[in-house]
Amino acid sequence: MERLDGGSVLPARLRGGIVALGNFDGFHLGHQAVVGQAIARARAEGRPALVATFDPHPVRHFKPDAAPFRLTTLDQRERLFADAGADAMILFRFDAALAVLDAQQFVKQRLVAGIGLGGAVTGEDFTFGKARSGNIGVLADLGMLHGFSVEAVAPVTLNGEPVSSSRIRAALTGGDPRSAARLLTRPFTIEGIVSHGAKLGRTIGFPTANLDLGTYLRPAYGIYAVRGRLADGRVLDGAANLGVRPSFDPPKELLEPYFFDFTGDLYGQLLAVELIEFLRPEAKYDTLDALMAQIAADCDAARAVLARN
Repeated sequence: MERLDGGSVLPARLRGGIVALGNFDGFHLGHQAVVGQAIARARAEGRPALVATFDPHPVRHFKPDAAPFRLTTLDQRERLFADAGADAMILFRFDAALAVLDAQQFVKQRLVAGIGLGGAVTGEDFTFGKARSGNIGVLADLGMLHGFSVEAVAPVTLNGEPVSSSRIRAALTGGDPRSAARLLTRPFTIEGIVSHGAKLGRTIGFPTANLDLGTYLRPAYGIYAVRGRLADGRVLDGAANLGVRPSFDPPKELLEPYFFDFTGDLYGQLLAVELIEFLRPEAKYDTLDALMAQIAADCDAARAVLARN
């Protein structure tokens, strides 16, 4: 699948497509419904199937000091869109130039002139343009003016409540990755390049792979049962500390998975770590022996959890 710049004119082979419009961070059940409808429409009409997303998130542009809250990286979203069947991902860079466009300018410049869309599919709560001046009604009116169709997809509910990114974030920060996974249809996954650390885990018999949390939402600090996935397809079961390692100085925020029965060098490799179950909060131990005993118990607990999954 191609990743295209939303500030440029699309190639002729992709113009006239059906475009799913939204941020789609997390690509949860509700996002999947919007994108799925766009792809179904595109296939039925013989048009390209496109997904448009925004990065950085508008909140990050207007509040650069906001705490990290992302559920997916662009690379993750691109793979998820491709797996859903999209032909291309269109990336709108949310910068000062985009932020000043009102609803009509955004549609005329970015959707009509840039993408040449044949139709748009969004969620019912989609807003766009300066000061969120555009909504689904405005988009439908502009579609009639410029000759493209507009379809809104109703919210998806689970257990009687709408599926939303905010609901997923609340589950993760509350130490409930299983509920988040039900809304996402997969485990919440932190992906990154394994970096060198202080190698403290190695000295006590539990070598870890260190991942920076980057712009990801910070789930509840603590110990998790995890699965790691390597670029070569290998799947590794393990236990991980996510937090600031209170038993070590200086504190440093990391995701540190220890993979059972694994030997090898992961430094510099792309690693995706799925949070399966929250086992306990972080704690500080007065002695190294106490820490090692607790890590061994955590590993036993994680093995039991993963054996059931």
